[in-house]
Amino acid sequence: MEVIVTDNNAKDFFATELPIVIDFSATWCGPCRQLAPIIDELAKEYDGRIAVGKCDIEDAVELTDEYNIRNVPTVLFIKDGKVVDKFVGSKSKADVQKMFDALLG
Repeated sequence: MEVIVTDNNAKDFFATELPIVIDFSATWCGPCRQLAPIIDELAKEYDGRIAVGKCDIEDAVELTDEYNIRNVPTVLFIKDGKVVDKFVGSKSKADVQKMFDALLG
């Protein structure tokens, strides 16, 4: 299940022991709207194995700055507190799923 991440709840979200995928996006961004259903679907498929968050950059300025997000969509893959992979822009579900699988590997 996907969690909405803001500056107010980011600390709690990142406290998980699970690997993390976080999608930084904006409501006005076309590619973000294309990617959103893919991330949502994968969040359901990987529920309990990967913590998936969605972060609107306008609702999480501090978190956006912390991870140096300059373009949206940007999706970060975090394991053991470190960013191990990321992509900017849109991708196919198959490509994103490969990255989810790699995060578990």
